[in-house]
Amino acid sequence: RLKEFLKEEVDLELSTLPDFEERVIDVSEVEQLMNSINAIPAPCAPVINPQAPNAATGTSLRVFWGLFSDDTVECYQLCYKPVSNERHSDEQAEHTLKVKETYCTITDLLPNTQYEFWVSALNASGISPPSERAVYVTAPSPPTINSKKIRSCENAALVCWESRDINPVDSYTVEL
Repeated sequence: RLKEFLKEEVDLELSTLPDFEERVIDVSEVEQLMNSINAIPAPCAPVINPQAPNAATGTSLRVFWGLFSDDTVECYQLCYKPVSNERHSDEQAEHTLKVKETYCTITDLLPNTQYEFWVSALNASGISPPSERAVYVTAPSPPTINSKKIRSCENAALVCWESRDINPVDSYTVEL
């Protein structure tokens, strides 16, 4: 029997159904699932700290913030604007800085002026909601002593000065 079988021509081509050959497998759901496993979520909103003592000069402020979560953060977006009591306060110039650290020193500010600050965290997935807003105040300018009004006697002295600041100053320290 084997000799007879080997003498015959055998067709080795496999026949398949046409719909099997054209079938396309949709792996988009699996691909989305795999991508979601490797994706980093967008960070939570940072928390901006209140102004620290000695964190201001007449023209600069040092602002601090932090995160209460273990979010992955590439950088922070710090925004600020001067606080105004005028009706058109929304039209005040708003400034934005990109910062790598959780603090920043802002310079070229006006003396004895309130500034409103808020911060957002950024990573590859997106930007966080902004933090609560915090108000910081620059130090007042030094007053100008009016030398024409200085008077003195054996037990007392009268010294007069003028403030160049628009906003009221809480107190002055006189050193002798």
